[in-house]
Amino acid sequence: MLTEILSTAFMQRALIAAVLVGVTAPAIGIYLVQRRQSLMGDGIGHVAMTGVGLGFLMQASPVWTATVVAVAGAVVMELIRWYGKTRGDIALAMLFYGGMAGGVLLINLAPTGSNANLSSYLFGSLSTVSQEDVTAIVLLAAFVVAVTVGLRRQLFAVSQDEEFARVTGLPVRALNLLVAVVAAVTVTVAMRVVGLLLVSALMVVPVAAAQQISRSFAVTFVLAVAIGTAVTLGGTVASYQYDVPPGATIVLLAIVAFVALTLLATPLARRRARAGHSTGPADAAEPVAAKL
Repeated sequence: MLTEILSTAFMQRALIAAVLVGVTAPAIGIYLVQRRQSLMGDGIGHVAMTGVGLGFLMQASPVWTATVVAVAGAVVMELIRWYGKTRGDIALAMLFYGGMAGGVLLINLAPTGSNANLSSYLFGSLSTVSQEDVTAIVLLAAFVVAVTVGLRRQLFAVSQDEEFARVTGLPVRALNLLVAVVAAVTVTVAMRVVGLLLVSALMVVPVAAAQQISRSFAVTFVLAVAIGTAVTLGGTVASYQYDVPPGATIVLLAIVAFVALTLLATPLARRRARAGHSTGPADAAEPVAAKL
């Protein structure tokens, strides 16, 4: 079966895209989870619908137009959060509904046949991942990895405590804006495999699963990326083998991983608790969010 999959051109492209999605989505998702902005990817995903519709309307690559629109939407949301009286959750709701409405409008103005193509961006599709899409995904994924790994200490500090980060001299606003931009780029990286409506789950669920058995940020980061990569590859192969939607399959596998690690974490937590009582409070482990 593996030989058959690797000998098919569209599956080669799909597997490359799946690996990159599995790495990038949890890599930025861990910062969103720390910031309690787990639904940010969902809001940006709906904004990106407008970019996809714009791409269809202009006969351009929807990946690049979605990237531009998603980044613009993420920046607007951060600006509203900083300067506006409206709370961040309301700004997210405005992006959510405005993005959906803009996408539907532009798709209906686009040439005939675009409605059928839209479903592959909303829910993911293996057969429609083109070489041009792979090139765009590789470039965008390289940017996401460079930021999330190269600036991990700064992003961790800002995600944990903005006031403390500001006191230490970090450019908090610039870093917050960078997180929003990277999240927007990640959405467009993932939309060809997972779909815009499900990409937020891949940002959050692998991180939540990793947190069940890890107590440090660094280990959680690595585990989340490993889980993300495993479920995207597994979901892609299962989609090909059983002719099921890739996005839904990937998300369900991620949820299965979360449930399995949660069940595994219960006896581990009891063991740690017993060890903590025997060694004393000074040796007790720090929580996940407190250690880099």
